[in-house]
Amino acid sequence: MLSERLLTTVVRSMTDKTLALHPVPTGTLPDPVPGRAYTLYVHVPFCERLCPYCSFNRFPYREERARTHFAALREEMHLLKEKGYDFESAYIGGGTPTVDIDELCETIDYARDLFSIKEINSETNPNHLIPSYLEKLKGRIQRLSVGVQSFDNELLRQMDRYEKYGSAEEIFERIGEAAPYFESLNVDMIFNFPSQTEDILINDCEKIATCGCHQTTFSPLYQSHATTRKMESVLGRMDYDKERRFYHILDEILNEGDRPLFERRTLWTFNRLDENLRRRQNLEVDEYAVAYEECVGVGSGSITHLGDNLFVNTFNLEEYAQIVGEGRLPLMGCTDLPRRDLMRYKFLLQLYSLRFDKREFVRDFGVSVERGLPVEMAFMRANGAFATDNDEELTLTRAGRYLTVVLYRQYLAGLNNLREQARSELTGLEHDLLFGDGTER
Repeated sequence: MLSERLLTTVVRSMTDKTLALHPVPTGTLPDPVPGRAYTLYVHVPFCERLCPYCSFNRFPYREERARTHFAALREEMHLLKEKGYDFESAYIGGGTPTVDIDELCETIDYARDLFSIKEINSETNPNHLIPSYLEKLKGRIQRLSVGVQSFDNELLRQMDRYEKYGSAEEIFERIGEAAPYFESLNVDMIFNFPSQTEDILINDCEKIATCGCHQTTFSPLYQSHATTRKMESVLGRMDYDKERRFYHILDEILNEGDRPLFERRTLWTFNRLDENLRRRQNLEVDEYAVAYEECVGVGSGSITHLGDNLFVNTFNLEEYAQIVGEGRLPLMGCTDLPRRDLMRYKFLLQLYSLRFDKREFVRDFGVSVERGLPVEMAFMRANGAFATDNDEELTLTRAGRYLTVVLYRQYLAGLNNLREQARSELTGLEHDLLFGDGTER
């Protein structure tokens, strides 16, 4: 585990230094590049109740507050259209996008009218897998991702999800009923909860195999500076030795053996082995690696990646609606990614998808990956990370996949720390809602 621990420390230090917010020099986003494909990320920052491990921008749902935000969301989309942006795909995340189903449907319909969107992907929670919601989402959303996290009732209680979203048995039934409504139904799971045992993980895999979902995403639990103390008080301390063991168990159960039910498609995504699903699953967009590397975010707390910059929308709901109402994009800051970090990002994003294209790296940066990232390549090679390593491509061994999980986990934790910088600017009621007990007085 020495290599993994060293990697965790190094990447944490790098992201803390690199992902630092400063004012946006121009006050707006750059113009779109003609002919370049972009994806749209739509952030809905509301949940019925707040989970202790989540670092995304989210507030307790109140109808008036949410409706104001959805209206501003649609106006922000219009501002992007006026600026010349178009999108072929959209991902709706949160928070809980389906927290106000009618506002969500109106926003989806507006986005389809405004842009050249071919497919929409959205997150939801298990309590929204009900016929009245599913009928409204059918045809509007091609891929739905439901956050389950675990089928263990005790873990659900620890996470304060049992009362909110139902028992493991109820959730299991709802997934089977919801799957026919969508081209692809994904179940989001988390592994390496401090109190999670091997038996719990194995049972989770068995439930995934029989629940009727088309795809599952098992991502590792990761934390940011702000969530660490609260998460540890609720769930316990992280154990990264266990993380590695659990990651390999997922392979053994889901996509190894004589008759595997799933195939691994990314670092932590498994697709059911069904020929009827292959065409649609090739079209997927997910929260971690989108089909287009450049992504424009709308909504309070969303993050945009364009060129060598990350742009962050204000986390303040009132300020967000006011700025958009004035006809301006609600940017509160940006961070510049140095050339070396852009190379690392490209390296990581492609390895997340299990194949790195060396020729594409040369086209993008004018140098080979060996010259651009000599230390990273030497480290991965020394640790037996590559199954294929030739002039054209890199693919990963089992050990290499886990090393890349460590890299990606820490990169996502670094993005959470970037969100914390933005969140620290909140004052008044919104500050109290996030940093107090999550309730309004």
